[in-house]
Amino acid sequence: MNPTRCFVLALTAVLATNAYGAVLDIDGNIIFRGSYYVLPVIRGRGGGLTLSGRGGELCPLDIVQESQEVDEGNPVKFSNWRPRVAFVPESQDLNIKTDVEATICFQSTYWRVGEFDEERKQYFIVAGLKPEGFGQDSSKSFFKIEKSGDDAYKFVFCPSTCDSDCPKCSDVGIFVDELGVRRLALSDDPFLVMFKKANVTEVSSKTM
Repeated sequence: MNPTRCFVLALTAVLATNAYGAVLDIDGNIIFRGSYYVLPVIRGRGGGLTLSGRGGELCPLDIVQESQEVDEGNPVKFSNWRPRVAFVPESQDLNIKTDVEATICFQSTYWRVGEFDEERKQYFIVAGLKPEGFGQDSSKSFFKIEKSGDDAYKFVFCPSTCDSDCPKCSDVGIFVDELGVRRLALSDDPFLVMFKKANVTEVSSKTM
């Protein structure tokens, strides 16, 4: 490749990173479009994230945290951010998908804010259909990744466009339900996380 073109591409990448901020994995590498485990920063409070039914039922699926710290769960993939950059940017609307080969519920695994649970008084993060663009019908499927301190990140629900049924802007935290399941839900207490790059063979072998 032409040395001048290489320099321009490198400079563009640096400027883009400075403008938006890039989300980093636990090794300090910029996160691109691969698969990454979402792991808790604070030890002793469960493991990675996975999919599970609610109230003892198999389906539909919610996004939950593994109860055992040693269990990394299922990795996720990030997509559909507005800035035309190759890396996952901080504080920008994006979609998150639990990266599994198939589910027993035969449903898509994109993260979405579910309907308000009147019994538990919570908005849970559920698995839903693939968002289409940035329209109102997809507004509950956009999240942001924001830095929290020096070595941690948090998920935030506060899409740029949202209809009247959307909950207010909020962090994503952990709600422990009546069965002891640690469910992702909108919360004032954020779930602080870090990201670990997943091996391709690990991802391809996992189903739910």
